[in-house]
Amino acid sequence: MPDDRPFVFVCGADDFLVNRLGKARYDELTRDVTDEFAREVISGFANNVGEVESALNRFRESVQTVSMFGGKRVVWLKDVNFLADTVTGRAESTLKLVEDLQEILAAVDPAQVAVVITAAPIDRRRAFPKWCEKTADFTLVGGDGDGAAESLAGVILAEARELGVSFGEGAAQLLLAKVGANTRLLIEETRKLATFAGGADGKAALIEEAHVAELTANTAEGDFFEAAEAFFAGDLPWTLAALHHHFFTGGDARPIISALQNRNRILIQVRALVDAGEVRLGPRGLDGLAKAAPTYGRHFVGAGEKSSFNLFSQNAWYVGKLAGGAKLPPLRRLIDNQREFIRAFEEIVQRPDEQEEVLREMAVRCLSVA
Repeated sequence: MPDDRPFVFVCGADDFLVNRLGKARYDELTRDVTDEFAREVISGFANNVGEVESALNRFRESVQTVSMFGGKRVVWLKDVNFLADTVTGRAESTLKLVEDLQEILAAVDPAQVAVVITAAPIDRRRAFPKWCEKTADFTLVGGDGDGAAESLAGVILAEARELGVSFGEGAAQLLLAKVGANTRLLIEETRKLATFAGGADGKAALIEEAHVAELTANTAEGDFFEAAEAFFAGDLPWTLAALHHHFFTGGDARPIISALQNRNRILIQVRALVDAGEVRLGPRGLDGLAKAAPTYGRHFVGAGEKSSFNLFSQNAWYVGKLAGGAKLPPLRRLIDNQREFIRAFEEIVQRPDEQEEVLREMAVRCLSVA
């Protein structure tokens, strides 16, 4: 910690990333502190104003306590959540307590006590974070929350560099699509993939797209059910086997139908644009999607957020992956698929004890068509 900065302040939208960096700073500061009583971690997580007051009282006592053996103390106030734009964070009593916290920090002697504070999420419009930015050894993790996909990509790419590996073409995008916005899981998956990829003959390890496809579970969305993958590959035996596995492990028909409908809905839109010559499927995804958005995006009023109802809300690479995994069916076939999914849903309502059989019959009707 720079000598002219009285404390460390780490904040951001993602609590996992914030706490990970905060722990690294805390470990750095306590590396040479042998007295366990000179190290203290205080939880700043609070569900109400009373808990905010209690946490700050403990923090005040800790930073004002003199080390038993005369050495430097290190205090970490972690998991602070009362600086966010929440009911507790907006309360007048909380705001007054935060003013008290600022006074405590302003009086800290860094020669006697080193302080680390980690806070997530945080409302940076408030006076206290602005003061911390000017006064503290300040770090904002992951930016202000815009460009989430780019931020997450940066997380896994940085983790890969730290592990001495790199992602091959399409591998990072597939990992993000399969895992979703779960930072902790993305990092753990990156570590797992790095271990699997390894390095041989002095070559740098490379995480390939095939590694992600084989080793990473589909946790982000229903589109990644194995049955959906098999169905849209046009592989009837694989589809029937996937359905059997799904129901053997206690699965329900409705998530499968939902996954099929969501992907089919996207493919209908892709097929229409491809036939119109507005887009084309290429190695980097769906080329021309951004160019077509101003013309056709106006038809998706009310579906602006990421949704299978709005093709233009999707990632072009991801859409290209869905549509390019097998031969894109003709529009008539895709519309017939949608009708079959509706029919299957109606049948499982009438035959709730025969859900697997209903979906098997549906798959045969759809995939047996020449």
